[in-house]
Amino acid sequence: MFPNFADKQDKEPIFTPGEFVGYLRASGRYPKFSTPSGIIFSYQKTLLDYVIKNHRVAKVETVMGEMYLLKETNNQIAIVGKLGIGAPAVITALEELNAWGVKKYISIGTAGTLQKSLAIGDIVVCDKAIRDEGVSHHYLSSEKYAFASSVMVEKIKKSLEKLGQKYQVGSSWTIDAPYRETIAEAKEYQKEGVLTVEMEAAALFVVAGYRKVEMGAIFTVSDSLADFKWSPDFYHKETKEGLEILYKTALDVLLN
Repeated sequence: MFPNFADKQDKEPIFTPGEFVGYLRASGRYPKFSTPSGIIFSYQKTLLDYVIKNHRVAKVETVMGEMYLLKETNNQIAIVGKLGIGAPAVITALEELNAWGVKKYISIGTAGTLQKSLAIGDIVVCDKAIRDEGVSHHYLSSEKYAFASSVMVEKIKKSLEKLGQKYQVGSSWTIDAPYRETIAEAKEYQKEGVLTVEMEAAALFVVAGYRKVEMGAIFTVSDSLADFKWSPDFYHKETKEGLEILYKTALDVLLN
């Protein structure tokens, strides 16, 4: 049984993200700039480096990873990176950002493909994700799938079409134990039509729904498990270009 304590989703927490933010404020460590209207979560150092090099940004002090306000958005949008990878790290950031007042988010990053129809650098719009991580089950009773904001999915699709960018829409397998992705699981999920595997989406969708904020997720394919062996291409030119497309798309969606 997971979580170990039955029906914990209905129980009161010992402390809340709002209390933590209040503690920061009282300690003089609360961010000293206006709350952005939208946040881009980024996991790849190469993408964050690209944004810093090619866009006007202002690094600001936070208690989570690194945050850069995007000057081209009049500081309304920020990109957050260097959080670490996986659901626990990004959910902690999401909870604290929500307590600070941010209501719109897009998660962008790489994913492995389970389908031979997807090539390195291809773009995937995630509309639902298998909850094979741990975090989401502490918020919502266990079910197979978590769902993205339908509003965000439609906005992402329109933005990609505006860019003339091809994409696929579909499901992902979110797991927080990458070295325990088994051949048996990959075969089953491939048969079910699951497009990708990654480490954050399901938890982000559940917690965003729980907190009543908008969350979308877009991936570019960086490696393949479609032949039931690992074929990595993280540093391939197409992967880098795919990440840049994700950034442009996220920026457009959060501004409109």
